[in-house]
Amino acid sequence: MLKKLLPCELAETCDEKMFSFRLTKDLEPLSSIIGQERAVNAMDFGLKINHSGYNIFITGLIGTGRTSYANLSVTRVAKTKPVPDDIIYVYNFVQPEKPMAISLPAGKGTELKKDMNKLISEIKTEIMRVFNTEEFERQIQTLVDKFQKASMAILGDLEDYAREKGFSLQKSPQGIFAIPLKEGKPMKQEEYDALSREQKDELEELNHQIQIKIDETLKKIRSMDKKARDEITELEKKTALAAMNLLFEEITVKYREFEEIIYYLKSVKEDIIKNLAVIREERRDKIQGDTTLPTKQNRTPFSHRYDINIFVDNKSTKGAPVIFETNPTYYNLFGKIEGKAEFGAITTDFMMIRSGAIHRANGGYLVIQASDLLKDPYAWTALKRTLKNGESRVENIGEQYRAVPTVNIKPKTIPIDVKVILIGTPYIYDMLNMYDEDFRKFFKIKVDFDVEMDRTPENLKDYTAFVCNICKQQELLPFDSSGVARVIDYSSRLAEDKNKLSTRFNEIVEVIYEAGTWAEIEGSLQVTKDHVDKAISEKIYRSNRVEEKMFSMIECGDILVETEGSAVGQVNGLSVLDVGDYIFGQPSKITARTYLGDQGVVNIEREAKLSGHIHNKAVMIITGFLGQHYAKDMPLTISASIAFEQNYGGIEGDSASCAELIALLSSISGIPVRQDMAITGSMNQHGDIQPVGGTTYKIEGFYKACKIKGLIGTQGVVIPSQNIANLMLKPEVVEAVENGKFHIYAADKIDDAIEIMTGESPKEFHRKVKEALRQMAETVKKFNE
Repeated sequence: MLKKLLPCELAETCDEKMFSFRLTKDLEPLSSIIGQERAVNAMDFGLKINHSGYNIFITGLIGTGRTSYANLSVTRVAKTKPVPDDIIYVYNFVQPEKPMAISLPAGKGTELKKDMNKLISEIKTEIMRVFNTEEFERQIQTLVDKFQKASMAILGDLEDYAREKGFSLQKSPQGIFAIPLKEGKPMKQEEYDALSREQKDELEELNHQIQIKIDETLKKIRSMDKKARDEITELEKKTALAAMNLLFEEITVKYREFEEIIYYLKSVKEDIIKNLAVIREERRDKIQGDTTLPTKQNRTPFSHRYDINIFVDNKSTKGAPVIFETNPTYYNLFGKIEGKAEFGAITTDFMMIRSGAIHRANGGYLVIQASDLLKDPYAWTALKRTLKNGESRVENIGEQYRAVPTVNIKPKTIPIDVKVILIGTPYIYDMLNMYDEDFRKFFKIKVDFDVEMDRTPENLKDYTAFVCNICKQQELLPFDSSGVARVIDYSSRLAEDKNKLSTRFNEIVEVIYEAGTWAEIEGSLQVTKDHVDKAISEKIYRSNRVEEKMFSMIECGDILVETEGSAVGQVNGLSVLDVGDYIFGQPSKITARTYLGDQGVVNIEREAKLSGHIHNKAVMIITGFLGQHYAKDMPLTISASIAFEQNYGGIEGDSASCAELIALLSSISGIPVRQDMAITGSMNQHGDIQPVGGTTYKIEGFYKACKIKGLIGTQGVVIPSQNIANLMLKPEVVEAVENGKFHIYAADKIDDAIEIMTGESPKEFHRKVKEALRQMAETVKKFNE
């Protein structure tokens, strides 16, 4: 059935009188997202369920409010959750290459770091003080005197023993030597040479006995020296312990409920006692300012090992942490181990372990844009491994791929309890769901954002509150009721449905911002429909250069489009062009030529590799329609070609299949087609017309072409009946229809379209087509005979 549409069917206009407010500042601003009931329910459930694998993937087109809603909902829930612990790394005195990770209540990490810095500083000061007291020096001197007295006594006994044997002892850097005596004086070399062999042998034997005694004596002295040094060391330890015990007792009492800290403090105490000499030297160098040597200028202080690395600091966190990682590289997510140049080599230690977003979000929520995450393959793999194992190890990327293992620190793993929220497009979700077998294990909650919602009174009310909210948040001029009504109409146009509203809020917000700015430029105190119209028209003007170029070429005849008269095998089809930030419709001349042969319908676009898969399918459907209607009692002995004239960029979609069929049948029958009409619509093999996309833009495109070449009062467009609901035409087009200068028809069947496009009744049209096909078949038969 063919229907001529009335002006009231071409667009839905919001009546500003339906609003009870005068300005949006009189309204209560919107506090939640609108039009996304399915997504809101899924998000609420996803945030409440705490089982493994129930992470969230928010999917939807850009501009539907996914990120804003994620921020709003996650932040609201996080406030009700407990604050997670701080995480610190400390030196491992047993295995230095494996720093220890310790969890402490929020804020305790920073507190412990301050306490440890204070403790070590006080210990150094106290040690230097007690070691410089007269009492300590007296005790040391007593031990030294005791050793010296004992060693001198032993050496005296050794000298007496040598003298009894007729020898004296001589000391040198190489040791103690025995020299034979003659008449109480050291024997000269010539005196020794004058001795008989027996006398020399006797002296050698005595010298040997003395040397044995010397060795025994030196051994006793070394033993005594060691004992003395041990006693001095023990004295130093006791003295240091006496000085440190009170200091350690204070901090131990403060952290007595934390077993790991008590163990750590005990290890620190033992290590300080072990390394008293190094600590005293370091303190002395600091006091004396001894930095003359490069090694002392660049080396890491020994006491650095007693510092605290605040890996995760939740001191200022309120509730559970919410981390929005805008640059989710591997290192930004999972931390790293930094290094520094020292003596020509790269060194590192536990203080250079840096946390990632996964650690800072531990106990809370981590929000990431999926497209950014997937740009780093290491990051995606590591995220899945972390979610699977429930723990994270800080390691640099190269560690897993080194051919030869290297000595490096391996920090203790951190238990991870975080809910990850990915935000991405439906395409990314589908690809991960299809090709990554782990994806469904770890992201079991899908939050699906729609691009439209019903245009109900309740949603209209919410939309006005949304406009109010934007105005108050951004301190814009208030909108009056006419301005809000025009924003709502623009929203339906974006949705391409008079019964829907768009949820692509980014584009709506842009119009609100720009309308407010135009109102300010004009000096207005409020934003009206005129300012909204100005914002929309200026927005279009900034982006429609390509459209204007195309239609200027139609005007000057470079692109051939007929808008009056009739022609055989030629139809005005309609297409939509998307140039990224702007969409517009334009007419396209579709031609068909038929001749004797058996090639069937040839799609010239396909042969030129300019046709997409869906368009190829549409041409095959046309072939099926021809066979069903005209080849039941005779073969189709024709060759036909169909082409989009002056098309150089490719064709995709099936919305031109009605136009292509009419052009083909016109070429076969010789019946001319009206050139003041254009048609869009898909069809099936039974001849039913099916809905297509972009109907509003297509109608406006043909209207613009007709306006350029001159409106004659008969021009119009045929669309599928199902697309009536999608019409949100510009006021100019609606006015032209109202004045009878332009016409829009809706068709259910291809026969309805044939009648308006050719002026022939469907029955007569099909008869002429069949007769032409029969004549062609007979001609082929005669030729073959």
